[in-house]
Amino acid sequence: MAQVDPRADVALMAGYHSPQLDVDVRLNTNEAPGPPPAAFTERLAARLAEVDWHRYPDRSYRALRTALAAQHGVDPAQVFVANGSNEVLQTLCLTYGGAGRRVATFEPTYALHSHIARITGTEVVEGERNDDFTLDLDTVAKVLADADPVITFLCSPNNPTGMVEPEDTIRQVLAMAPGLVVVDEAYGQFAPWSALELVDDDTPLVVTRTYSKTWAMAAARLGYLVGPRCLVDELDKVVLPYHLDAMKQIAGTVALELHDEMEARVAAIVEERGRLVAALTDLPVDVFPSGANFVLFRPRARAGADVWQGLVDRSVLVRNCASWPRLDDCLRVTIGTRGEDDRFLDALKEVLA
Repeated sequence: MAQVDPRADVALMAGYHSPQLDVDVRLNTNEAPGPPPAAFTERLAARLAEVDWHRYPDRSYRALRTALAAQHGVDPAQVFVANGSNEVLQTLCLTYGGAGRRVATFEPTYALHSHIARITGTEVVEGERNDDFTLDLDTVAKVLADADPVITFLCSPNNPTGMVEPEDTIRQVLAMAPGLVVVDEAYGQFAPWSALELVDDDTPLVVTRTYSKTWAMAAARLGYLVGPRCLVDELDKVVLPYHLDAMKQIAGTVALELHDEMEARVAAIVEERGRLVAALTDLPVDVFPSGANFVLFRPRARAGADVWQGLVDRSVLVRNCASWPRLDDCLRVTIGTRGEDDRFLDALKEVLA
């Protein structure tokens, strides 16, 4: 076969990786600590038995769109759904980005914002956050004025720092941004407020969400956004036909029927997060505030890579965040079950000792 080269910019890229290891306690990928309720699998199985598998799925995914709209008090025409929130982000970049256009990010933040933008041929302009990882609005203003981005990405709670952007900050960024503001709320249900409150047809704002965390459906790969109707219309032109299979549409709809169970799960994770943070503050580590289902921390007297390896040696896996800008020696731990978290804390104490 003749040599066929990829685009030059793609050839230079590093892929996005989150390697897994065979350990007893896996707390490195911000997954839910347990599966969905039993009622979810029971209802899903019953509905799947009714699917006409020889027919294409509903291309406009009306039932799922309507259920999500009801969940957030918006019109179904304001909802766009795709295969994980990453495909939502990719569709946004395909629609509004491309050659000669720019997006803005503020580091450290979710690595796929810049990675997906570059894959779509969009230039990425990176601004820096303050030393405490909050947004410096003067820096934001300069980046936006100089770069004129078509999309400004924010992440709240921010991954991997866990910090929640205040409402006033989002409003000020909206006032400064020359294009679209995308607030990635993959962990939004664990935070005290949501930018969904600011979405309307006259504001260039979209909020993205995922089923992977709160709804414990990481295996399903389902994500969505809420935004202006005109924006959703444009995304529907770009996404591939029949991109959401019938099983995924049904699973997303069934999950929303179990709202109370999922809300109880969120409350339990937030409570466990408080317990874990309290325990970490008694150890020789710096702990960063978190409104998500994970906590970022930095050992004070040991190299982060050494602590990470010590935890792996004790069959506990967390995320080594040293590859993120300005996160040398930082580690990120997902909130697990109480037993998993106790196992992590015991192992961390041994390593730090």
